[in-house]
Amino acid sequence: MKIFPGFTFSWKRALGVTAAKRKVSRATGIPLTRQGRRAKLGKWMGMK
Repeated sequence: MKIFPGFTFSWKRALGVTAAKRKVSRATGIPLTRQGRRAKLGKWMGMK
């Protein structure tokens, strides 16, 4: 949601959801995004 140009509000960041997801990802070593999981799996399987 844009309040005015150059400033955006995210309810997920305001509630700490983003930071919590980042902590979980770093602790487990498994990315929570689809793109991150695919990249990690590709590297693990020997693909670029």
